Order: sequence, then structure tokens, then C-alpha cells
Amino acid sequence: MATKKRTPRPAPVSDPAKCGPCNGTGEVARPVHVGRKRRPVGEQAGICLACFGTGEATN
Repeated sequence: MATKKRTPRPAPVSDPAKCGPCNGTGEVARPVHVGRKRRPVGEQAGICLACFGTGEATN
């Protein structure tokens, strides 16, 4: 009797590592200050410069 040829299972696809500063979102928040005394009024979202908005960690 002939033996059956088995193909190996494909390796499980893992998610790419998340970027540290933005936690994988691609955006970071910066505080916004206004007035003469520079009081904080909120935050402004911007692109993450560590991953350039992709959300994946770079080497």
C-alpha cells in the first residue's frame, strides 16, 4: 500500500507588532494651549511620526 503524501500546514499568520507611541492607531494627541497664560483647552490629533500613520512598529 502506498503512503499518503502530506503537505505541511501553513504557519499561522500573526498580526504585525503595534507601534508604541500610538498603540497601533496611527494618530497621537497633542495638547493645545491658548491665551497669554498658555492654558490647556484640549487636544489635537495628528499623524504618528514613529510609524507614519500605519500603526505598525518599525525595526
